[in-house]
Amino acid sequence: MTPITESGKSGANGEVVANLPLPVQGDLVVLEQQVNRPRAKLGEAGESRTVAWGMTSVLVAMYVINFADKAVLGIIAQPLAKELGLSASDIGLTGSAFFLMLSLGGLFSGALDKWLGLRWALVLLVVLWSMAMLPLILSASFVTLLVSRMILGFAEGPNSPLLFSAAYSWHAPARRGLPGAVLTCSASIAKIAIAPILAYVAVTWGWRSALVALAIAGLLWAVLWLAMWKEGPYGRSGNSGKADSVDSGPEESGPEDSDPASASASASATATAPTTDAEPAVPWLHIFRTRTFIGGVLLIAAAYALAAVVLTWLPSYFELGLGYSRLQAGSMFSIPSLIGLVIMLSSTWLSDRLITKGVSMRAARVVFPAVGMLIGGTMLVFLPFVSAPVMAVFMVSLGYAICTPVLPLLNACVSELCPPKQISGVLGVFLSLMAFGGFIAPYMMGRIVDAAGDGGDGYATAFQILGGVALVVAVVGIVIIDPARDKNLVRPNAPVVAAR
Repeated sequence: MTPITESGKSGANGEVVANLPLPVQGDLVVLEQQVNRPRAKLGEAGESRTVAWGMTSVLVAMYVINFADKAVLGIIAQPLAKELGLSASDIGLTGSAFFLMLSLGGLFSGALDKWLGLRWALVLLVVLWSMAMLPLILSASFVTLLVSRMILGFAEGPNSPLLFSAAYSWHAPARRGLPGAVLTCSASIAKIAIAPILAYVAVTWGWRSALVALAIAGLLWAVLWLAMWKEGPYGRSGNSGKADSVDSGPEESGPEDSDPASASASASATATAPTTDAEPAVPWLHIFRTRTFIGGVLLIAAAYALAAVVLTWLPSYFELGLGYSRLQAGSMFSIPSLIGLVIMLSSTWLSDRLITKGVSMRAARVVFPAVGMLIGGTMLVFLPFVSAPVMAVFMVSLGYAICTPVLPLLNACVSELCPPKQISGVLGVFLSLMAFGGFIAPYMMGRIVDAAGDGGDGYATAFQILGGVALVVAVVGIVIIDPARDKNLVRPNAPVVAAR
């Protein structure tokens, strides 16, 4: 090995080495540390991907609690109906009222983000929905049930757009399909891991104990959130692609102690990173009038109508329609979610990979999930013709699960239409319009079930109608949605972040 020589001296092979200072012992130690140090996994803006996914995990925890709050009505619907003397239409009306207020509450997501910021807005929401459960625990009646679920829906309304906005602040546009799917899969996680526990708690200690457990979980999450959250480099406070000052552990290297390859990669990432504050806002109506936004609303509202019915009615369908016990029905709540979790994560990962390989946004984010919705809708259309309970469980579970990738992938499409500072507001409107599907469907199903009388015919017929709607809107979405086209119309000078 040739030693480093003084300036102007010759090395071992006779070459002249100019202007190289002699290192001292401390420099050699630093060089050795740099060579031996593991390279950090950095994103396009120089952010640690480990930190990005750590922050996303905290958001997932909140979404799990959020969806457990939504799902608990379906789990306790039958014991609640028996105690309070409620009809299927009463339960359906309660579910629809919840989703109506969820839709209205979502309109305030942009204002909350602007007034309070993501940190305090989410704390306020989780405290509100935890407290909203208490009146029903203390004084159970149909009026109390209806009002408490409406308050809960309004408090949960801004949650989804704020969570997606927070997650997107840590992920570049080309990477948002998978984190969006992970967040959306929180519904599946809640039903896979939490729903059986809530069912057991409700059967063993009564339905009130399930509500108490969820209220405590929400308050504990608020403490965790305040301790951990930092906004990422792709949020509205990002500048020059630099991430927030977050302690990312020993793998994160600073500019003064990074090896040359890491420094080069970091410099390249910083050079190509988005400068989120540099892009001006665009008129809101320019975004809302695009065919991508309108078609996305139709597609996602149909998918959400199916999700709302599953949340409100699936355990009742399994118990009253197919003959399973109450504990079995609550535990089987996890079956469609487990299938949906696998399908959603794999399909959104594939969607992200397709985009990084050069496939168009329209093909990867729109056509791909819409074809899945065509398949799922077809399965639901044929559900009334299935008599075997096991096969009916399979049909409704798979039909629902195949439709779920539409939710995160269309969120990612819509986020492309607007500058970073407007993502929360645009997603708030988008998800509020989506929630109107949840407003209509649960009450509709309750009316159909009451009209059909005893047996599972009413449940199967309602799922058949939802499947037919899914078929129609999937075709419409394939025809009119094109996020790249509409992004060029709305944001012709938007910065481009290369996918890696």
